[in-house]
Amino acid sequence: MRSRRYNFLFWFRIADKLYNSDSSFKKSIARKINKRLMNRYSVEIMLGAKIDLGLSVGHACGVVVTSNVRIGKNFTILQNSTVGSDGKCDEPIIIGNNVSIGANSCIIGTGITIGDNVKLGAMSFVNKDIPSNSTYITKKQNVIIPCD
Repeated sequence: MRSRRYNFLFWFRIADKLYNSDSSFKKSIARKINKRLMNRYSVEIMLGAKIDLGLSVGHACGVVVTSNVRIGKNFTILQNSTVGSDGKCDEPIIIGNNVSIGANSCIIGTGITIGDNVKLGAMSFVNKDIPSNSTYITKKQNVIIPCD
């Protein structure tokens, strides 16, 4: 028996193929498949997102990807991560090849470009371009306030 992850990817690719056809009937079937995938796996990769070969959803839970995105080959996204648009303009978010997004990360904006061979650390927040061949982490500071 195949794992949940492969089952999700199989049905997502079928829905994506149907959605990109010219037939309104096929598009309606694609929407039904995608809605069922969202309910069953808690993963919302919107139809119309352009994702190349090698998509990997590490843990199929809480992943959201907007339709206004172009993603290269070998893209890995882990649980509770978001790739979303801020709605300011129609420019897509462009993510290169061999990109890995750590758990609980968030990419929000329009016209953002993430280069090839980029690794985003867990709990990272991205709202600007990231050059190729780099690792990105969001520096966090913990503040402890003593009680009086």
